[in-house]
Amino acid sequence: MKIAILGTGMVGKTLGTKLVACGHEVRMGARDAANEAAAAWAASAGSRASTGTFADASAFGEVVFLCVLGEVATKVVEAAREGLAGKILVDLTNPLDFSEGMPPKLFTSGSDSLGKRVQAAAPEARVVKALNTVSCNVMIDPASVPGDHGLFVCGDDADAKARVLSLLREDFGWRVIHDLGPLAMARCTEGYLPLWVSLYGLMGTDRFNVAVQKGG
Repeated sequence: MKIAILGTGMVGKTLGTKLVACGHEVRMGARDAANEAAAAWAASAGSRASTGTFADASAFGEVVFLCVLGEVATKVVEAAREGLAGKILVDLTNPLDFSEGMPPKLFTSGSDSLGKRVQAAAPEARVVKALNTVSCNVMIDPASVPGDHGLFVCGDDADAKARVLSLLREDFGWRVIHDLGPLAMARCTEGYLPLWVSLYGLMGTDRFNVAVQKGG
């Protein structure tokens, strides 16, 4: 499968490397086609890795992963918009605001969410919110955290969600995935992130996750 990664940070590089190792062709998009971080990643990831602009990558990928800071997410999607029409856009972003220190606030409120804003920025894309509640190390290696912990996904397109669920299970190894329903539920998973940041400080590692246990 051809997959696009929008973003050149740790999350994008980690996901891109894993997806290349799984046999996919992966193109990493950046604002500048000559982005040094993207070029260095592609050189290390192998022949199935390539780079380009956000627009280049979105046009290339059958599935597109949005792996940028929340504050620039909609601008990046707008830059890639033409190539996103009809595509599955996996939104990993969170609306974190660190302007007043720790724990961070959210720059969304009420029924708003960054997932909702991402969908509005690319109305013809099929947005699935996923992977935004765990670190990139856990994203690609859920077995590094013991137990039946899980992921949360949501989105308005059932087929898009089904394809993302398949990728998460087959390529990343996730066994427990909770489908929360429509994209409106993105505000709930994004709302967990201030707590995640606090837990990260408390535990001193990013290799942790939550599990949902059902009583009798």
